[in-house]
Amino acid sequence: MSLINARILGTGSYLPEGLLTNADLEQRIETTDAWIVERTGIRERHVAAEGQFTSDLAVEAAKAALLSANMDANDIKLIVLATTTPDRVFPSVACLVQGKLGITNGCPAMDVQAVCSGFIYALSTANAFIRSGQVKTALVIGAETLTRITDYNDRGNCMLWGDGAGAVVLGASEEEGIISTHLHADGRHEEMLYVEGGGTRGIGEPAYMRMQGNGVFKMAVNTLDAIVDETLAANELQKSDLDWLVPHQANKRIIDATARKLDMSMDRVILTVGEHGNTSAASVPLALDTGVKDGRIKRGELILMEAFGGGFTWGSALVRF
Repeated sequence: MSLINARILGTGSYLPEGLLTNADLEQRIETTDAWIVERTGIRERHVAAEGQFTSDLAVEAAKAALLSANMDANDIKLIVLATTTPDRVFPSVACLVQGKLGITNGCPAMDVQAVCSGFIYALSTANAFIRSGQVKTALVIGAETLTRITDYNDRGNCMLWGDGAGAVVLGASEEEGIISTHLHADGRHEEMLYVEGGGTRGIGEPAYMRMQGNGVFKMAVNTLDAIVDETLAANELQKSDLDWLVPHQANKRIIDATARKLDMSMDRVILTVGEHGNTSAASVPLALDTGVKDGRIKRGELILMEAFGGGFTWGSALVRF
């Protein structure tokens, strides 16, 4: 009996039309375009319109992924959606997306909350469902409207965040697909990256992101270094075996450090942070779809996806595209 693999059948993404450029931020806070670009690599970020929510962005990305996979929405038998900015406390964004896509087959739908690592966590979850034979198809989405929880008086991090969504359709296959996933968390560092207000601790309070930038940067570089080694060792691979790095788009300096760790030229790294900013759970699938749609990432190539986020959480996925 052949092993069941979860293979990416299609990719999709969506970015809202609104743009917030560094020049715009210069009018709001004490900063400059040169300062932002030097420290983050970000030049602009997309912003959801008034009345446009995380589920709306997710639906558009899902539609694009379904079209790419040449599948109907009701062919999907599982939805796993990663977000840290849900429309409501409940129902889940995954259920809202299910309804908006017109999926009536009763398939399970759930949200995953691992902040910037969310898509890797969601992909790993869907992979487990497919490999165990519970479902044959899955829709995996990362979607965020982070600008809704951004404090634009906080000069330390308000330039980082953007809105967007990315999605993949997975299908059971005898061909190699998701080779391995590696997930970690360390809950001892809550105060380094968190949302102030919101939830049951802060009902009625403004919900804004707070971050200790230097500490988070160091932790991200160290954990991503370790997970690169872990992923390669687990699969008995050399750095040179990788065709593409598709990293979380948090900060160009972190991405540069990971590429150096892999001895990988930046022309083998999908880099979208300059145009998207940090879109948290959406950043990896947005970058993946960018590389697929512009023809850089081709079938049969070996991809390493990795991310680090609040929690702290971090993870990687090794994928034969």
